[in-house]
Amino acid sequence: MAKIGFIGLGIMGAPMVGHLLDGGHEVTSTVHRTPAPDELTGKGLKLVETAKAVAEASDIVITMVPNTPQVEAVLFGENGVAEGLSSGKLVIDMSSISPIETKVFAAKINALGCDYLDAPVSGGEVGAKGASLTIMVGGAEAAFETAKPIFELMGKNITLVGANGVGQTTKVANQIVVALTIEAVGEALVFASKAGADPAKVRQALMGGLATSRILEIHGERMIKRTFDPGFRIELHQKDLNLALQGAKALGVSLPNTATAQELFNACAANGGAGWDHSAMVRALELMAAHPVAEDEAASAAAE
Repeated sequence: MAKIGFIGLGIMGAPMVGHLLDGGHEVTSTVHRTPAPDELTGKGLKLVETAKAVAEASDIVITMVPNTPQVEAVLFGENGVAEGLSSGKLVIDMSSISPIETKVFAAKINALGCDYLDAPVSGGEVGAKGASLTIMVGGAEAAFETAKPIFELMGKNITLVGANGVGQTTKVANQIVVALTIEAVGEALVFASKAGADPAKVRQALMGGLATSRILEIHGERMIKRTFDPGFRIELHQKDLNLALQGAKALGVSLPNTATAQELFNACAANGGAGWDHSAMVRALELMAAHPVAEDEAASAAAE
């Protein structure tokens, strides 16, 4: 049994903590933005007042918050994690944030005599609830081996991809693929639907061929059923693609289709959709086609 601190009890973090508690670990948290669910406190989750107190009570501290400034505040702000660390502890950031800033954070934590892993995840709410997340880890191999049994309670595809920052670089690459695949599925379903085909049957047919993907399976269904509650919010995917585009500019790399996907997300956000699930990118395509993939009132029947 490990003493684990976990900060960030949102859509992803709450089920991840549940798996750690089910695994027999002692978990301590503090309210960051989302109150602790009763289910977790009922399982034994301990709550303290500050991130500093979380670190003091834990040997391993995990952060799972939305963006780079929030990770920085949780780690290094007043009463932050860094103030509660002592030599030999391990900090794991499972948020999706800037690879460049990650290297800075890691150096600061290392200077305190502690290890640091960046371990962003893919799989969304479904993966978090099912303990089937893909976990992309950057950091020292010894720290990775220490953390691996913890990761195995939350995910299935767990890979040490390189040094600190490389985990976050891998996550940015993942978000490029996900965004572009959502766009491709959206285009295909809008095209098929406007041509008069049943989008649910088109999706079913495509699932048996080379075009199949988890995005077609999960998000294609969302597009047809019109279930755009997150999930993974568009505003968070905008943040990730912004990291991609900023990195591309610094590297002298062109990412033309990533830029297009970002503009489609921007269009959704401009129409009140920043909090929609990222599968709702299809709504921007529907606006341009003047045609929805499926009508909301008939959606459930159409997807069966």
